Amino acid sequence: MMRTTPPHPKPRKGVLDIAAYVPGRSKAVPGVKLHKLSSNETPLGPSPKAIEAFHSVADDLAGYPDGSALELREAIAKRHGIAADRIVCGNGSDELLALLAQTYLSAGDETVFSEHGFLVYPIATKAAGASPVEVKDTDLTADVDAFLAAVTERTKIVFLANPNNPTGTYMPFSEVRRLHAGLPNHVLLVLDAAYAEYVRRNDYESGMELAATAPNVVMTRTFSKIYGLAKLRIGWMYGPAHVIDAVNRVRGPFNMTGPAIAAGAAAMSDVGFIEQAVAHNDRWLPKLTEAFEGIGLGVTPSVGNFLLVHFPGTQGKTADDADAYLVERGLVTRKVGAYKLPNALRITIGSDEANELLIETLTEFMAQAPVPS
Repeated sequence: MMRTTPPHPKPRKGVLDIAAYVPGRSKAVPGVKLHKLSSNETPLGPSPKAIEAFHSVADDLAGYPDGSALELREAIAKRHGIAADRIVCGNGSDELLALLAQTYLSAGDETVFSEHGFLVYPIATKAAGASPVEVKDTDLTADVDAFLAAVTERTKIVFLANPNNPTGTYMPFSEVRRLHAGLPNHVLLVLDAAYAEYVRRNDYESGMELAATAPNVVMTRTFSKIYGLAKLRIGWMYGPAHVIDAVNRVRGPFNMTGPAIAAGAAAMSDVGFIEQAVAHNDRWLPKLTEAFEGIGLGVTPSVGNFLLVHFPGTQGKTADDADAYLVERGLVTRKVGAYKLPNALRITIGSDEANELLIETLTEFMAQAPVPS
């Protein structure tokens, strides 16, 4: 007998078309030491000052946090020389991206982003009832002309991750300015600079100055990467006063926890600790790139704290084969098929121990005899 589904509340049209975001794995096989290289977390962890600040509020959890996150906004403003009243903080930059979509998108509107861009962009777009428009990259790098060709009167937001995740590539700021100059005034350019602290290129800027001067540009940042506070979920956005005002009207009144505010403010002030994290990344990024290329793997040049590593398509040497081989030895990386990169793995720069083991393990993997077809 065929069963019928009883009547029940139904989500808004389009919600069930959203492909839910799947985070990087955090488990290997039992009994093997785990080296999690799947989520671009810093191997140095958080600043000791951030940990101390987190513990300092442990005896005061009954009261509500400051709904404006003033302490955190002022710490960010002081560090970067910007106005605190043009900053809004969120539960990770993901929340801020969603709030921008919720604030500026309606049914029939469109957003534009690159084909290998952050998966949250189409999720936030569809959740707001709008349509995502994906544009082709050139050499795994966002293409200004492709972006501009996709913009129509329906376009309301352009999302640009710079540097981009998961490719690790970046757009020189002269190109970002060219993109902005080509956009209609009604289009909001969102510069997602989650990995900005790692970039050491003279032609790169995070977008802070453009967000300070242009009426249709915002920059988002995160504490989940170099600051080592992913578990606390802290993001921030800087932009024109009218955008900040609009987002604050939509934002939940207590979207930041007290421990997150305190730890984030302390982390922002510990410049020396961040310099250590940058130095660690600067040492290992070229070393791992050279090692992987030396064993026959392709590596997309990266300016972040991760590498996009491309594997041969031959049987036994694919990204899936490598992933299984690495997991057995406790090395968990990120498969990026959802980003339309089915034969690549995104690998975070880990600790000295993890990186050495990674080189050793992938060398062994590539040296294996080919699997007979």
